[in-house]
Amino acid sequence: MRDLFFTNIAYASVDSFVSNVNKLIINPIIVFLFALAVAIFLYGVLQFITNQEDEEAKTKGRNHMIWGVVGIVIMMGVFTILNMVMNTFNINGINPQQGTVHLPPQN
Repeated sequence: MRDLFFTNIAYASVDSFVSNVNKLIINPIIVFLFALAVAIFLYGVLQFITNQEDEEAKTKGRNHMIWGVVGIVIMMGVFTILNMVMNTFNINGINPQQGTVHLPPQN
């Protein structure tokens, strides 16, 4: 018989929560921003090549290429900093590329 005076509590493990946040939110955002930076760079290359006579359009294309490279470098820096922090503090069980997290059991 159920006790009507106490609420049922659903216990979710921290491991599954962190894994889902990483897999469903953080990794797709990082991949999207990296793809956006590459697309901006390629758009700048196309704009630079197709407008050889127009100096203003070439400058816009050059600026798109520069900002695309800046975005790519920032996203590569994010992965590098994450890996450096994980290696410095000897954090095991977190794999950002696969979106998996394995935490040790709590005592």
